[in-house]
Amino acid sequence: MKLTDSKKDQFRRLARDQGYRSRSAFKLKQINQSYRILNKGDCIVDIGCAPGGWMQIALHEVGTKGKVIGVDIKKIEPLSNTFNIQGNIEDEHVTDNILKISNSCVDVVLSDLSPNVSGNWELDHARQIDLTRNALRLSNIVLKKRGKAVFKVFQGDMLNELVVELKKKFKKVILTKPNASRQVSSEIYLICLDYNPI
Repeated sequence: MKLTDSKKDQFRRLARDQGYRSRSAFKLKQINQSYRILNKGDCIVDIGCAPGGWMQIALHEVGTKGKVIGVDIKKIEPLSNTFNIQGNIEDEHVTDNILKISNSCVDVVLSDLSPNVSGNWELDHARQIDLTRNALRLSNIVLKKRGKAVFKVFQGDMLNELVVELKKKFKKVILTKPNASRQVSSEIYLICLDYNPI
């Protein structure tokens, strides 16, 4: 077994043992430990939330006074004390529902969006960056001033342009790769702090 496969299995086992729905829960957990993205009482929108691992982490961090809203085109198994919206983030009804549930006061947008990987790297990279731009467009509508966002991206030629775009909206943009991500994976996360709408 390769080292990377062993690491993947390690986090899969941990997820099962600790009751998380996905190994990716540890990615958000590690990001939050480093950057304190999630705080008690926050309203969180989790885009591409299926199967719900990130929602579990977010719910634990925001506590009973916070809100966690999950959005995905797939139907996910309900999670206690969260809100689920099934639909495409480009659909204005999805945006309207987020604003209604959050009372137009979203503190953090989380995006772990990924396309169905085709194996054609240039195509997959372009599709993933396009998904992230859709997540940014949604953030521009729902995120409150000084809010935060976390976007998964695939590394490639289009990444720098996206980072420049994000820096126009957020005062600080940090690139990070949590330990729970496989080192051979091209995914990284953009930690975007202090949203400043123009």
